[in-house]
Amino acid sequence: MAIDSYIPEHGDDGFHVQHYELELDYRVGPNLLSANAQLSAIAARPLSRFALDLAGLRVRRVRVNGRAVKFGHSGTKLRITLPAPIAADTPFTVEVRYSGNPRPLGGTWGDIGWDELTDGALVASQPIGAPTWFPCNDHPSDKASYRIGITTDSPYTVAVTGNLVGKRRSASKTSWVFDRPEPTASYLMGVHIGQYSELGLAEKPVQRAVFPERLRAPLRQDLGRHAEIMSALQEFFGPYPFDEYVVVVTDDELDDPIEAQGLSVFGANHIDGSGVHERLIAHELAHQWFGNSLTVADWRHIWLNEGFATYAEWLWSQACGGPSTEELARRWHAHLAAGEQDLILADPGVDRMFDERVYKRGALTLHALRAELGEDSFFGLLREWCARYRHATVTTEQFRSLAAEFTARPLDGLFDRWLYRAPLP
Repeated sequence: MAIDSYIPEHGDDGFHVQHYELELDYRVGPNLLSANAQLSAIAARPLSRFALDLAGLRVRRVRVNGRAVKFGHSGTKLRITLPAPIAADTPFTVEVRYSGNPRPLGGTWGDIGWDELTDGALVASQPIGAPTWFPCNDHPSDKASYRIGITTDSPYTVAVTGNLVGKRRSASKTSWVFDRPEPTASYLMGVHIGQYSELGLAEKPVQRAVFPERLRAPLRQDLGRHAEIMSALQEFFGPYPFDEYVVVVTDDELDDPIEAQGLSVFGANHIDGSGVHERLIAHELAHQWFGNSLTVADWRHIWLNEGFATYAEWLWSQACGGPSTEELARRWHAHLAAGEQDLILADPGVDRMFDERVYKRGALTLHALRAELGEDSFFGLLREWCARYRHATVTTEQFRSLAAEFTARPLDGLFDRWLYRAPLP
């Protein structure tokens, strides 16, 4: 793992976390979190000190391999000094006890991380929000498994990016336990708490919605074709990569939906019974393949997440009888051609990671590649991309290399024009 080229202040390349055990106690009213985190890690090189990412919370104790150690905590960094070095390739454990009032981090992308709702809480971590609620090695390539226990007030439903494996109610509190066995980036973990109802959407794979009861009728309309969307995307990309998929709808409005591993979050404003936001439903579901199972090794490769998810919107549009992929490609090409021509898709820059052009030009790149490869080879490429790098990390160079396996014709010119030059081809 390397320090990220865009967000070098997050992450530590001296070790790799293999597993997180988080025990959280959350009081909704005062927004008070008390927690204990245990990380199972392995040293990438000899370590005499290392750092975890943690922001806005008070650290009470740190232990390494069961022994108390010295630490300093300022800004977003928890810096730990070891009494004796840990040798390279040696497993070790870190335990951090902490508490406080979690709040999002502000910055280039607005408020990111743990956020209070009118009645509950949510986590929106992409790209730097995970440290607002647990100590982590906050880099997309440092994927680990998770087990999360959370106790909160009984009227509230908890949805965590994992499979529910236990639930116990005692007096006014309920404890929930979730397991996330697949390798998962820290930014794709989240906790969502609200006074919610639940509705099953489909069985294979399991698809369900968690939502405010007042939205039941419009939700049935807006998610009525969810199983069809899932089937279509599996046809395009291969098997869904997780055991279940959960759609959480908050009782508050959100600017944009939020992706997480095996879960997506929509605001109440996205559920109105009109179906107008169905493209967003397809987009967020597509991230389960592109972003979650296949996670970028560095944030400069963000088009591999957003361009692919946007193209999934276009594929679903045609599959359900809406505008064809060709029509949508022409429409968006004209739109981008009328704007500034100063973005390099393969390296857009940290301030433009979520620029509209990363999404739309990324999708146009795939449409151009489809025209070059032909239908069978193009969709064969997408399915092999998802299968070969399932639950791994990916780069633009890996995608280019794999694409070359699906044609005898050179693709360097196509990729050069679309990925590495600013003018729109």
